[in-house]
Amino acid sequence: MAFVQSKYYVDSLAENTKRGLRQKVRRGEFPGPAPIGYLNDVRTKTIMVDKKKSVIVRRAFELYAKNQSRLEDIANFLAKSGIITKSGKRISKDRVSVILSNPFYYGHFRYAGEVHEGKHQPIVAKKLFDEVQAVLEKRGKRRKSHRNNPQVFCGLLRCATCNMMITGEYKVKTQKNGNVHHYTYYRCTKKSKMVNCPEPCIRQEKLDEQISSLLQTVSLRPDWAKEWKVMFAHDEKNFAQSTNAFVEERKVKIQGLDMKLQRLLDSYLEQDIERNIYLEKKAKFMSEKKSLEEQIFTFPQKRTGWLEPMRKWIGEAETLGKIASDTDLFEKKVAAEKVFGSNLLLSKKSVRACALQSIANPAQNAYAALSAAYADLGKLPESQIRVSDRGVEPLTSAMSMLRSNHLS
Repeated sequence: MAFVQSKYYVDSLAENTKRGLRQKVRRGEFPGPAPIGYLNDVRTKTIMVDKKKSVIVRRAFELYAKNQSRLEDIANFLAKSGIITKSGKRISKDRVSVILSNPFYYGHFRYAGEVHEGKHQPIVAKKLFDEVQAVLEKRGKRRKSHRNNPQVFCGLLRCATCNMMITGEYKVKTQKNGNVHHYTYYRCTKKSKMVNCPEPCIRQEKLDEQISSLLQTVSLRPDWAKEWKVMFAHDEKNFAQSTNAFVEERKVKIQGLDMKLQRLLDSYLEQDIERNIYLEKKAKFMSEKKSLEEQIFTFPQKRTGWLEPMRKWIGEAETLGKIASDTDLFEKKVAAEKVFGSNLLLSKKSVRACALQSIANPAQNAYAALSAAYADLGKLPESQIRVSDRGVEPLTSAMSMLRSNHLS
């Protein structure tokens, strides 16, 4: 009996403690020890700003946001400023990462896996915190390119000779004079049992140049993009007017059917018509009404549904030139996969694209059409290349703004 009472007391105490913590969280009070830069006020049981350390922590955020300091550098800065562990050692870089990613410093806090709004005074601005998170994420991506991990362009190309995948290797070369050089090479995996592949390897810098050149060939010209955007605005205005007229017409018909249904019901209640006639006509009117309601719902989507995908494609195609001239290899790989899919081949240290058009991928069809349109420059008037004779609105696909013969 005593054991049962003791267990009941312990369980009740634990539940009351949890309930108290939850209430504290709902009030915006963090139910735990204050992080570095703050102090626990034992009198009010709240968390207050440490006027000395908060300045140091804010400075650490500012330093790291410039993307010129490593986590080790921030740890050294904190140690020199007097922020160390209880045992007197320098804070580890993992601990620094936790500090820099703690939302407590801009006014929120995590509890039980959820972020809550706190009442405590923030140390850093939300904008500065976001800048730090961007640097942390960017540096995290860079660590993925470690020599033991797959290189950035892996999985993008195939060997033109044996159709095997192209893989990457990280190499370090030390010269006799002590100079150290780091290289990344790409080569065929040579896993084919049918072909003794003779294809040589290629340096990452050369591969980068060729992929950038391919992306430039399908980058949308700014003047074309500008003209299409103007045409979209005009089309949207016209579509809105025609859609409103269509919808209003259907609404009037629905109101007429509602009146017919009411009169039909009145006639049935007055016993002017037989039940079987009433049910037959009611089903007919209800069917017509449902069809009109569906037309109101689906017509705007069918009429203008192509505009947003096309607008998105134009934005992506317009930025390909910037991506191609940038140094972000991962972004280039993502763009190349979107444009060329699995159709990039490497042959004799040269990259080429084949079979760009894909029925299953409308975006690739659009890039194929854009590439074909560029090939026709000088042969046909630009007005015929940019827009088909029937106008901007496509027959079946938003991507057929380019002349339909470019997709065949």
